[in-house]
Amino acid sequence: MPGKKAPVDIVYLWVDGSDPAWRRKRQQAYARWVQQHPDALALHGNAAGRYRDNGELRFNLRALEKFFPDHGHVYIVTDGQAPDWLRPSDRLTLVDHRQLLDGAAPLVFDSGHIESYLHHIAGLSERFIYLNDDVFFGAKVDPAWWFEGRLKVFMEPALVPDYGALQPQETALVNASIRSGQWLAQRYPQYRHVSRIYAHTPRAMLKSAMHELEHLAQDWFAQVRSTVFRSWRIPAIVPDLAPRWMVQMGYAEQLVLAPLHISTGDAQAGQQFESLLDRFGSLPFFCLNDTCDDAHPDDPRLQRIARTLEQLLPEPSSFEYEYAEIRAA
Repeated sequence: MPGKKAPVDIVYLWVDGSDPAWRRKRQQAYARWVQQHPDALALHGNAAGRYRDNGELRFNLRALEKFFPDHGHVYIVTDGQAPDWLRPSDRLTLVDHRQLLDGAAPLVFDSGHIESYLHHIAGLSERFIYLNDDVFFGAKVDPAWWFEGRLKVFMEPALVPDYGALQPQETALVNASIRSGQWLAQRYPQYRHVSRIYAHTPRAMLKSAMHELEHLAQDWFAQVRSTVFRSWRIPAIVPDLAPRWMVQMGYAEQLVLAPLHISTGDAQAGQQFESLLDRFGSLPFFCLNDTCDDAHPDDPRLQRIARTLEQLLPEPSSFEYEYAEIRAA
């Protein structure tokens, strides 16, 4: 159709950490991995909250339809799992790890490994937005703002420690910043490192740029794709190197902002949830980071996540069986 804008596809990673078969597989894989890689686990690299499903994906798709109804195809990358509420749609594809990852890669519990393959998804549009399922759109999405000219990437305002080497006690994002700075400085003499981390936001990406970066950083991609669990010795690529390199190459524009990032296990989370309720509809995006670790399913902090999402986004999306039932009634 003449004048029709190129689509912006949406990519999610999703896991149901309560699935007994999946949990057994993870436990067995971790027992083997930790024997082979003692002291390599990244900070919080195997915490239960990293894999827990609080219903975020369901509400994320509701937010997507509410604020970005003209989105392109939706791809959900999973380890052979599917939500029981998910309704088949010609606008959505489940991508099994076995379709995307190489070799024995289905035994992977490191999101950094999985997301290093996203630009290889069959049929993916040149422009796409990658979201963790705990990162939500919170206001109307204008694709032109995200992509026209140079795409947008977002750094947090606070500076982080600038070590000369990777640190086992530091967060994965700080270590990713360290290694990205070293890699870029070696290849681009004019590069000047900024000791900030990238914010938990939707990630606007270009498929062609990621293929170009993969060609340039083949060794690093290979290392990331060797991981089973998150290792502090091998920082992920997508959270830091990818946006820094795109800025360096002129593909992206770097903005500094402090998005609403709620660590759901923190003492101040209650006030932040109130702020979310007040500001929903005007927030470009927000993050509900599950930091409740080994909390029981009936923990009030987990119940607050579900209660808040239901209050914000009560209408089912077209990707839910509930939507079809309401339409048929």
